[in-house]
Amino acid sequence: MGRFPNIAAAKAKTGAAKGKLYGMYAKEIYQVAKNGGVTPEGNPSLKRLIEKAKKDQVPSDVIKRAIDKVNSGAGEDYQKLTYEVFGPAGSTLMVECLTDNTNRSVSDVRAVINKCHVKMGAMGSVSYMYDNLCTVGFKGLTEDEVMEALIDNNIDFIDLENNEDTILVYGNPTDLFKIKEAITKVKPDIEFTVDEIAMLPKERIELTGTDKEEFNRLITLLDEVDDVQNIYHNVEL
Repeated sequence: MGRFPNIAAAKAKTGAAKGKLYGMYAKEIYQVAKNGGVTPEGNPSLKRLIEKAKKDQVPSDVIKRAIDKVNSGAGEDYQKLTYEVFGPAGSTLMVECLTDNTNRSVSDVRAVINKCHVKMGAMGSVSYMYDNLCTVGFKGLTEDEVMEALIDNNIDFIDLENNEDTILVYGNPTDLFKIKEAITKVKPDIEFTVDEIAMLPKERIELTGTDKEEFNRLITLLDEVDDVQNIYHNVEL
C-alpha cells in the first residue's frame, strides 16, 4: 500500500439509519443543484452526486424532490462546516457538517464531544495532519495503462496504488473529473468503485482496549448528529 490509506479506512459514515442517509443526500443534491444548475449534463458535480446516491440505493423520488425544490425557488441554504477533534489516545477526527443552522450544528457536535470527554481543536490544529485529495478507484486496467493515460492527458496525480486488483488514483480535488475522463477514454465501460473527495490522514494509528471502545462510541454518537455528513479520522480499522 502507498503513502495514502484506502479511503474506507479513513472515513466513517455508518449510515445505520436509511432516513439519515437519504436526508444527507437530499441536502447535498439540493445545494449542488442550487449552486451549479439542475441539469446533470450541465453540472458535473450534480451528475456525480446522483450517481453516488443511486449506488447507495437512494430512491429516485428522494433525488427528484431535492432537485424540484430548487426549481420551486425554495430559499434554503446549506453551509459546509468542518470541526477538528482530538479523540482518545492520539486519535484525530475531521467532522464535516452540512447545515442550515450553524448554531445547532456546533451545539450538537459539542454535546457529543463533552459526553465523550474529548476535545474540539481550533481551526488548523488537526487539518494539517490530513491531505484534501480526490480518490478514484476502478478495476480492469493495469498500473502502466493508468499511468500512461494520466500522463497523456497532462494530469499531475499525487499517488497511484494497486489494492487487491483495484487501482486507486489520488489527486488534487480539482482534477477529479479530469482523472475520470482520462480513464474513461481508455476503457469507456469502466465502473468507478471509488469516487470521493476526502480528507485523508498522512499517518494512521492503532487503538486497543478501552481507547478503541471510546473511539467507536465517539464515532457512533457523531454519526447520529443530523448535520454530520462525513467523519474522517486517523485510526486503523
